[in-house]
Amino acid sequence: MMEPHLHPIDRVETTATTEALGRVLAEDTRAPADLPHFARSAMDGYAVRAEDTHGATEGLPAYLKVVGEVAMGKPATVKLSPGEAALIHTGGMLAVGADAVVMVENTRSVDASMIEVVRPVAKGENVIQIGEDMAKGDALLPCGSLLRPQDIGSLLSLGITRVSVFQKVKAALIPTGDELVPPETEPGPGQIRNTNAFALAAMAAKAGAMPIVMDIAPDNDASLKATTQRALDLADIVVVSAGSSVSTRDMTSRVVDSLGKPGVLVHGVSLRPGKPTILAAVGRKPVFGLPGNPASAMVTFGIFVTPAIHRLSGCSQPPQRFAAKAKLTRNIPSATGREDYVPVRIEEKDGELYADPVFGKSNLLFAMIRADGLARVPLDKAGMTAGELVDVTLF
Repeated sequence: MMEPHLHPIDRVETTATTEALGRVLAEDTRAPADLPHFARSAMDGYAVRAEDTHGATEGLPAYLKVVGEVAMGKPATVKLSPGEAALIHTGGMLAVGADAVVMVENTRSVDASMIEVVRPVAKGENVIQIGEDMAKGDALLPCGSLLRPQDIGSLLSLGITRVSVFQKVKAALIPTGDELVPPETEPGPGQIRNTNAFALAAMAAKAGAMPIVMDIAPDNDASLKATTQRALDLADIVVVSAGSSVSTRDMTSRVVDSLGKPGVLVHGVSLRPGKPTILAAVGRKPVFGLPGNPASAMVTFGIFVTPAIHRLSGCSQPPQRFAAKAKLTRNIPSATGREDYVPVRIEEKDGELYADPVFGKSNLLFAMIRADGLARVPLDKAGMTAGELVDVTLF
């Protein structure tokens, strides 16, 4: 339902590769040079001419004269003639005239200048050739790649110290409710601290977005409309926390519909917690109305908002989800036709993973703190029983 209304941003910036972890590439990258740019040893041992080791065995070894050592980090100056070898270390440049490396475990020292080779090597064995890891001009990472630690290392190994990336998606979080006060304020009777907006902001940041926490919007249409319009002007995606219950006090759907087309697309999903969730769009910007209950808000944010941030960021890869299968320790009640997400603790016993449900009402945030992840009860299951395997999305 939301897919046609999720338009990737096109704002691009250049950043240092060392600071690009979790960013999304805005252009294709290609190797500007061969990697490695010299033939090097993959083992500690001796650089040799492969033909000098042919037929070598424990009982009839090949005898080679050691004529030097290849210094690490310097050009190889040792030149091999037939019947000669040079001591070499992992990563060292191959000696001139050598075409293979004998592992040190397959040699025996005779004296300071002679070794026995007890196992033959083929040409190219234990050698990383020029361009074997990456050849000049090879496609490295395509546009839309989410940069991982190994990607950062690969780019830097090729001398790519700056990359073009999409700017971070701006996500505006709007807390609503006359009962809310700032976290630093001591709440009075009937008041609670505004924690949802900051918990959701942390989730937005974890998803790769730049969170913008808006001022608390009182429970009236005019205030919420003004705040939502400011959020739409500032951000790429807007999330309203609370105000989404199907009741006479529901303002979110009215306000969103009044701000522009297409407006509210969905109001209510077959999900627990999070049934009253709103999915909407104003122009080209997605808007989400999430429940006010803290745990419900976090669950629905992960299901709906995180993938939307991922899509808007220009990332071509599916969102990373850390999942596991575990055996339930207790029954989980549910109803057919509704997808349930239940906080669980994960324990390992005798090499198997077990999921212990942490039951609690949807407004109990500390149930989430005590949990390691969320167990998913599929739509077609009328609950799950102890001992069944359940899919768990890990925090």
